[in-house]
Amino acid sequence: MNIELIVPLVLLALIDSTSFGTLLIPLFLMLAPGRPRPGRILLFLATVAAFYLLLGIALLVGASSLSDTLRAMETSQPLLVTQLIVGVGLMALGTLMEPWTESGKERRLARRAEKLARSGPSLQNRMRERAIDASAPVGTIIVLALIASLVEAASMVPYLAAIGFLTASELSLAGRAAVLFGYCLVMIAPALLLLAARLFLHDRIAPTLKRLEAFLSRHANGMIAWVIFLVGLYLTSTSLSELGWV
Repeated sequence: MNIELIVPLVLLALIDSTSFGTLLIPLFLMLAPGRPRPGRILLFLATVAAFYLLLGIALLVGASSLSDTLRAMETSQPLLVTQLIVGVGLMALGTLMEPWTESGKERRLARRAEKLARSGPSLQNRMRERAIDASAPVGTIIVLALIASLVEAASMVPYLAAIGFLTASELSLAGRAAVLFGYCLVMIAPALLLLAARLFLHDRIAPTLKRLEAFLSRHANGMIAWVIFLVGLYLTSTSLSELGWV
């Protein structure tokens, strides 16, 4: 396995590590009133990692069964045109997902405030409140982890891009699964490091964690938008090059 595969996978895993399920909910749990409960946080992270590992293995198995067909078609013009359309679509989606101007950001915040007043707390906020409820049974933590993973799975473009990198690699299915296991560990590593800091530094680290949580809450969608745009740019440039249009 060469560095050309490792570097993008590590970068994608680190981007995935800042998502709602891999970092924001663990931060909520760390900042809950009272003494942190590391067992629940570890259980939550283990459930999230296991979900994505099993999902990824299922995707890799499905992709492997089609690999011969895809290799035979990889230079066909219809497939390249389809890839071009998908790439342009992802670039457009990444551009439109988040406002680029301050006025646009303010309008988005106003719309969210109106929606909150009209329909009550969002699913994200309801999950947050449930997660920090100390009286919630342990099984609730597992359910919350699975719900968070399911909600995010379809929108985790970095994760899907990582599956694409692994599928295109020369590794065996067992090798891809092993690398995917490492990918899932990297996904939860920042949360584990913050948990260790919370346990050893106690309340001294709490203000820093609160600022980090606020920053991620504000900018998480923007980071996802950038990743979607860059993946679209890669697909577009690759397909244009293969088609000989540039």
